[in-house]
Amino acid sequence: MLEHLNPVRKAPSRVVIIGGGGFVGGAIGDQLAADKVPILALTRKELDLLKPAASATLQRLLQAHDSVVFVSALAPTRNNAMLIDNLRMAEAVCAALAAQPVANLVYISSDAVYSDDANPVTERSCQQPSSLHGAMHLTREIMLRTTLKLPLAVLRPTLIYGAKDPHNGYGPNRFRRLAAKGETITLFGDGEEKRDHVLVDDVAALASAVLHHRSKGVLNIATGRSASFREVAEIVVALSPRSVEIHGTPRQNPITHRHFDITDCLKAFPEFHYLPLRDGLARVAKESA
Repeated sequence: MLEHLNPVRKAPSRVVIIGGGGFVGGAIGDQLAADKVPILALTRKELDLLKPAASATLQRLLQAHDSVVFVSALAPTRNNAMLIDNLRMAEAVCAALAAQPVANLVYISSDAVYSDDANPVTERSCQQPSSLHGAMHLTREIMLRTTLKLPLAVLRPTLIYGAKDPHNGYGPNRFRRLAAKGETITLFGDGEEKRDHVLVDDVAALASAVLHHRSKGVLNIATGRSASFREVAEIVVALSPRSVEIHGTPRQNPITHRHFDITDCLKAFPEFHYLPLRDGLARVAKESA
């Protein structure tokens, strides 16, 4: 669970976002700007973490009073080369922050670090990733935790959706793009698997809250309500102005579900409320129109 070093919200002096040009990093930057927090958004143009001088460059940009959000990653991690590159990126960040400590660090990880059979998932569930993507994030978490002597908050969001998502993964993001073109939504099996889906705006809002409270520890970011992929597809179709069909396919893999117990989130931020899936998808449809 998170520990708030600031019991009452207090705006950070400045937040440096490593990966500020990406889907999640951009949303966090927008939220902080709305909260009137000074930010320095570092994109690959300003900071290429795979360049030999990356650590020195980042060190020069940092100030002792800064809060840092580390969200930059090659994702999803599909092969060994991407895994190694992601760890090299984390190594550069570790070296820079060791040489120039800051007020606190927020790392955007993933629920892929948990075992596939962890149900319901909590912050204390077994961390046993079955994918390179999950192994990458867990290794980065360990690197940051063991290398740095500063307050560290690790946020583990579940499946994120939003208008600017670049990955087009199976689920809300792909379904709404197919619906926008009037194309058939094809499900794996009959879309029976249930998953939790979180709007990127909610990820950004919780990241901002963590920064304001200068929190440390681990927090899952999930709504606590799972929906089947067929339910998601049906909501997307209902929101679409075009006629869209939903087709199932012969099932190739066993049906698996993932549910979350969000008690820790409710205790850490009792005033926060996730946007329900239907309302979130309606917002995304409006933003994409």
